[in-house]
Amino acid sequence: MNKNLNIKKLSDEDLVKSIVSSNDSMLFEVLYDRYSQVVYNKCYGFSRGQQEAEDLTQDVFLKLFVKLRSFKGNSKFSTWLYAFTYNHCVNYVNRNTAKKIEKKSVDSDILEDTLYDPGKDDMEISQLRVDKLKEALERISPDEKMILLLKYQDALSIKELKDILDIGESAVKMRLKRAKEKLINVYNE
Repeated sequence: MNKNLNIKKLSDEDLVKSIVSSNDSMLFEVLYDRYSQVVYNKCYGFSRGQQEAEDLTQDVFLKLFVKLRSFKGNSKFSTWLYAFTYNHCVNYVNRNTAKKIEKKSVDSDILEDTLYDPGKDDMEISQLRVDKLKEALERISPDEKMILLLKYQDALSIKELKDILDIGESAVKMRLKRAKEKLINVYNE
């Protein structure tokens, strides 16, 4: 029992080193417990629903177990994992272009509930902008969506984005600028 407490107190980076050196799936469970909800939330943004997000989350962790050795510690593990997750989701969306076209940004049932529930009048007004932004995010490329979410949802710095994307600082700034411009144009349409 004391050993389990010590394992749970390990930093992410030390835990990863232990997993890589021992290939211990029990240690990997600790990592899974720490990050499964965050990874699920990231996957949900790229999916059409709960089941697809759960499947994507499982895929990320299966792939992660195999690829964990590639974590070099150049950034925080959580930052690396977020990028790993986004890359997996972007690849998934790109592979399923036909599904991407069918994808609805706002589930019509949720929208109907919001519009027809008289107790949600204030929520309806504030939600309009959020729904429009979600729709705009769905209409830009997965790569543009990824960099914007990493920057603004996950609050990564330019330096962290540079390390994750393995491109220069000016390239990161240019991609962010272009993605923001595209999002604003789509949002205003």
